[in-house]
Amino acid sequence: MKSGSKILFSAVGIGAMALIIIAVNFLAAQLPVRLDLTKEKAYTLSDGTRAILAKLDGKVTIRFYCTQSESSTPETVFLKQYARSVEDLLNEYKRAAGGKITIQKYDPQPDSDAEDSAKLDGIEGAPLADGEKYYLGVSVSQLDVKEAIPFLDPNRERQLEYDLSRAISRVMTAEKPVVGVMTSLPMFGAPPNPMEQMQQPDQQPPQPWELVKELRQDYTVRQVPLESDKIPDDIKVLLVVHPKEISEQAQYALDQFVLRGGRLAAFLDPQSVVDSHSQPNPMMGGAPPMPVGSSLDKLLAAWGLGFDKAKSVADLNLKMQLNGQDGQPTEAPTWLSLTADNLNPDDILTSQLDNIWLPGAGAFTGTPVSGLKETVLLRSTADSELVDSMQASMAGPSLLNDFKSGGQPLALGVRLTGKFPTAFPNGSPAGTNAPAGLKVSAAENTVVLVGDSDMLNDNFCLRQMSGPFGQMPVAMNANLNFAENLAEQLSGDSNLIAVRSRATLNHPFTRVKAMEAAAQEKFSAQVAELQKSLEDTQQRLDAIQQQSGDKSQKFILSAEQQAEVEKFRKEEAETRVKLKQVQKDLRREVDSLQNRVTWINIAAVPLVVTLFGIGLAGYKRKLTGAK
Repeated sequence: MKSGSKILFSAVGIGAMALIIIAVNFLAAQLPVRLDLTKEKAYTLSDGTRAILAKLDGKVTIRFYCTQSESSTPETVFLKQYARSVEDLLNEYKRAAGGKITIQKYDPQPDSDAEDSAKLDGIEGAPLADGEKYYLGVSVSQLDVKEAIPFLDPNRERQLEYDLSRAISRVMTAEKPVVGVMTSLPMFGAPPNPMEQMQQPDQQPPQPWELVKELRQDYTVRQVPLESDKIPDDIKVLLVVHPKEISEQAQYALDQFVLRGGRLAAFLDPQSVVDSHSQPNPMMGGAPPMPVGSSLDKLLAAWGLGFDKAKSVADLNLKMQLNGQDGQPTEAPTWLSLTADNLNPDDILTSQLDNIWLPGAGAFTGTPVSGLKETVLLRSTADSELVDSMQASMAGPSLLNDFKSGGQPLALGVRLTGKFPTAFPNGSPAGTNAPAGLKVSAAENTVVLVGDSDMLNDNFCLRQMSGPFGQMPVAMNANLNFAENLAEQLSGDSNLIAVRSRATLNHPFTRVKAMEAAAQEKFSAQVAELQKSLEDTQQRLDAIQQQSGDKSQKFILSAEQQAEVEKFRKEEAETRVKLKQVQKDLRREVDSLQNRVTWINIAAVPLVVTLFGIGLAGYKRKLTGAK
């Protein structure tokens, strides 16, 4: 009987605990707060979104279309789980908007009024494996303005808040700003070539870069010819990307554009990979291309800055690892992977970015002229130097042996603000039809300069990932975020910057990179010393073999000379062995460091949990024994 009472009380206790847990979960779900434990607060509305919602001057209606199918295939289960996350986020928007957002939920079943409404709103159903369509989209409207997100792809989950905030921002703005793009690169794609289509009918013509596609969603994007002698008046923001061999006439057009208040962002480059003739992709093991540089020398000189388009930045701490021609990994000291430590933490443009790739970037030097203020946005570490771009493109890894740190960070991206002076005090260059130009900007303006243009190319910022609904471009870094943040900031709207930046936050092993750089520096001195010894030995050998008083006896050496030659050859062989051993030691130390970090990451957490469990069990046993 006593035993039965214990069982009964235990069952009642378990049932009561279950009811309490259910009740607590239910009540917690009703509270207008969520607990976000992620470091970057990925599931909390950003300040940018809240600023957009604070500007709402009327009611906004969000129609959420989600198929409530009863099927339980892996696809539908996955999409239903994601749909719940979307709905939770929409409720966050509703609460933050203070009653200015209305959410309407629809289940577009086949041949239903809800499906007709979805089609009218531009919402598209994704085809499933069984042939059915699954709707998961959003339509945002205010008065007669409507913006649709046809399908909320789970692959863009980290960009979900940005997509929703951008849609709300669009319905609030009647007219899109005009953004111009001036470039020597095929950023806008190319029209089909009839001859190539006949020879290769399955080959698609070059498509516009992803940056252009993204900009077209928020702005009216206009291509500006590189040889232009005037920038159209309706363009408020101009992106200049790799202005190779730009003429003085075009630089004069840019000069006058800035002086009249136009916002300029220039992506220059001392070593453009994209513009190389063969266009190999070193990320896939191709041969390094010949460097092709670009600059705005007239404008930069007038502003007090310099940019050597024959020099690239090499950095021991930021170097990337590429696939060599033989498929083996090779160090690329001029291919830089910037972390949060290399970005300006106090500037809204870069404060929430932490991963930018710059393949072959240049540096900005000098001091701005009076009236201009410089803000460094991107910088190298102190373990960096400027190297010849041609040498870097032909033999990048060998730069490590001759590396000499400059001891100071180099400016890779800067912003200039203030009143800009003209670069053409004597008026327009010969050959232009422009009227007498401005000599100084009437009001303060902003120009942003970046020392690399390849960072905007799809090959260096996106990778194609396979998902439930086909191939999708996924960001490898924050390069596109940086460019789009820049366009938004220059166009006057920076509220979306904080939203977009959260999509690519990562946590690189900065301490590991620093330790690798220290190991590299430790062995570099030994490598350089052995190579110098090897060169001296080879020179002495050549000198002995060339000694002869008689041309007919040119290749006949005395016994002493032969002994000396054998001695030096032995020294040469020993030096080569030592050199190989030092290089092996360097590789072994770096590999050992990586392995230690890997095993610590794998074993540390389980070990800590195990030790905590053992300690807790021992503590409980001690308490029990005391009773």
